[in-house]
Amino acid sequence: MGFIKGRKLVYEYKKYNEEGGIESVNRAVDGVDLDVERGDFIAILGHNGSGKSTLAKHINALLVPSGGTLYVNGKDTAKEENIWDVRQTAGMVFQNPDNQIIGTVVEEDVGFGPENMGVPTEEIWERVEESLKSVGMWKYRKASPNRLSGGQKQRVAIAGVVAMHPKCIVLDEPTAMLDPVGRKEVIRAVRALNMVEDVTVLLITHYMEEVIYADKVLVMDGGKVVMQGTPCEIFSQVEKLKGYRLDVPQVTLLAHELKKSGLPLEDGILTAEELVEALCQLRSNM
Repeated sequence: MGFIKGRKLVYEYKKYNEEGGIESVNRAVDGVDLDVERGDFIAILGHNGSGKSTLAKHINALLVPSGGTLYVNGKDTAKEENIWDVRQTAGMVFQNPDNQIIGTVVEEDVGFGPENMGVPTEEIWERVEESLKSVGMWKYRKASPNRLSGGQKQRVAIAGVVAMHPKCIVLDEPTAMLDPVGRKEVIRAVRALNMVEDVTVLLITHYMEEVIYADKVLVMDGGKVVMQGTPCEIFSQVEKLKGYRLDVPQVTLLAHELKKSGLPLEDGILTAEELVEALCQLRSNM
């Protein structure tokens, strides 16, 4: 069994009337299959209301399935006796870091999670140092979170999750409230955790440039997974993505338009470096 495995996963939001009867049902996740191996970097895309955030909340049992099954590290998330193990396995980072930061000093905030897990004091401080260094925030350990930029706050929030030693981190649009510099800081930290620490990452985002280094991309629409593949495979289908009200990285769109104008470029160019190399190759072949 994979590290995270979902089969025919369904989640329904129910609206109740004043008498307690069900007034309406909205199926936010509709028959999703999910396969994630240990150490994978998975990106999940979709417009607002596509079901991606609802799916994310299932990974650490903030929500449990209305139908189907979801296993995280071999544990059925629907069983109450597994919730503690599931939440120790999968940490979660949300959009607004201010909602996760509670300490008045950075290092105290990062140590809050391990302390509540009953980790010995000496080990807590080892974890604080380890996690802050892993996201490049060690030199700010004595600072007040209120004096940090948005990107720095989000990296502290990630460090707070990392300090609890999860095997997986789920990031639900962690850069939505950040400027471009802050977004780059956070994604760089996430990539380092995945590549160096072998932490499994599920990144929910609507910024296309953030997913080009993912191992696999899932595209959701209407609660279903409608596309999946490598970033190159997904972003090769520009018109199909537009049909799901999604953009593509600017470099990919430029390459697509150049190809439409007659240049024999390959599909799925993701970075400026790849585009420059492709254009130079065309020129050398002339």
